[in-house]
Amino acid sequence: MNKLTPISMNERIEAIDMMRGLAILGIFFVNMQDFNSPVMYLKPGSWWKEPLDHWTEVFIDIFAQASFYTLFSFLFGFGMVIFQERALAKGYSFPKLFCRRLLVLLGLGCIHAFLIWHGDILISYALLGFVLLLFHQMSPRGLLVWALLLLIVPNSMISVLLGFAVLLGEGDSSAFYDEKLAYQALENYRDGTWFDIFWQRWNDWMYVNGSLAGVFFLFISLLPLFLLGAYFAKKRWFVDVEKHSAKLKKIWIMTCIIGFSFKLLPYLTANNIFTEYMQDAFGGSATAVFYAASVVIFSQKTFWKKIFAPLAVIGRMSLSNYLFQSVLCTLLFYNYGLGWYGRVRPFYGLLLTIVIYCLQIVLSKLWLKYYRIGPVEWIWRTLTYGRKQPFKRTAPSE
Repeated sequence: MNKLTPISMNERIEAIDMMRGLAILGIFFVNMQDFNSPVMYLKPGSWWKEPLDHWTEVFIDIFAQASFYTLFSFLFGFGMVIFQERALAKGYSFPKLFCRRLLVLLGLGCIHAFLIWHGDILISYALLGFVLLLFHQMSPRGLLVWALLLLIVPNSMISVLLGFAVLLGEGDSSAFYDEKLAYQALENYRDGTWFDIFWQRWNDWMYVNGSLAGVFFLFISLLPLFLLGAYFAKKRWFVDVEKHSAKLKKIWIMTCIIGFSFKLLPYLTANNIFTEYMQDAFGGSATAVFYAASVVIFSQKTFWKKIFAPLAVIGRMSLSNYLFQSVLCTLLFYNYGLGWYGRVRPFYGLLLTIVIYCLQIVLSKLWLKYYRIGPVEWIWRTLTYGRKQPFKRTAPSE
């Protein structure tokens, strides 16, 4: 049995790293609102009144909300197939190795969620990863069928129920928000002690993840994209791009039309619980695939490949960069840091996101000059493989 090591630079699919980098940027656009204000307890548009802030929120809602955690879910499924192929080629038991990989990810997620920031997604990825493992031997056609069934059927049923609620005059989403909880979060994060912040973080996490409804929504949001990513990986459409270029362009056009039609639904029709749900459930999933296809198609051109190159740097150490954003932003916004919570308007939060992301590009480039992978990736892989992994570079081109 050959020694299993992290994927080398020669084996990497550069477009996948670009997608990861883009996903980290898109997730950051959305997360920044949650880092610096109790946005999850507030009806959109009720906290900030300036027109510039309104249009910032609209921009994020259309182009980022529900599009990038789904893109990262897509890449998670894609990565499982790559990991499986390499494990089997080396003679390892894939299920055993993948379970260990998920358990380490779960541990990292718990540290992130309960000691750094409540909006963690790693716990959900890790737990649903065990469900994804049940599909690892399925054919590409089977993966596609299950992905579409899990995405379309439950979300359509929920949409119909919400549509009936709107017809009965119960379509106002205000009932889902609580200004009292928003002010409680503001008080604890901005002015509270470390223990106040810890319990607020716990309460926020439970608010999103502590109900069957929340768990079910994550299931029908993430698992279909896991399966869709695995489907694309098994079809090798992102590996043999020239061979499948016509098919990829059709997918690109189709997902663009479907995705942004749903994304614009609350703005072109009525804004209520029905259109908001359709916007995220179907618009977010379709635009995730659209963004993935965009990166693959445009990165075949020299000009666009240069434009996307910084994304690949972030993507090569995406887990480290994701956690770095949480650590830095909680230090900026929480009371044990600078205490800016509730004081940064959405427009300035958008600018801050871009500045921090550019800083991450510079730091990632510098880091990768001396190390093969990011620090958190190294910990993840070392614990997954059960042996210390190569970390420092021994040659500049390695």
